[in-house]
Amino acid sequence: MKFINYIEKVSGIDIMGLVSLSIFFLFFVVMLTWVFKTKKKDFEEVSRIPLDNKN
Repeated sequence: MKFINYIEKVSGIDIMGLVSLSIFFLFFVVMLTWVFKTKKKDFEEVSRIPLDNKN
């Protein structure tokens, strides 16, 4: 028996698929908006953190 036959017998599998796809899509939309709204200066400051040796 193929794996797809087991998946088809699970009740609510279509809802779980839609919910997981929605969460995935929402996460990347939020991350894209955060990246485009963040100032370039903030990214440059954070990118220098590993190079700053202040011990």
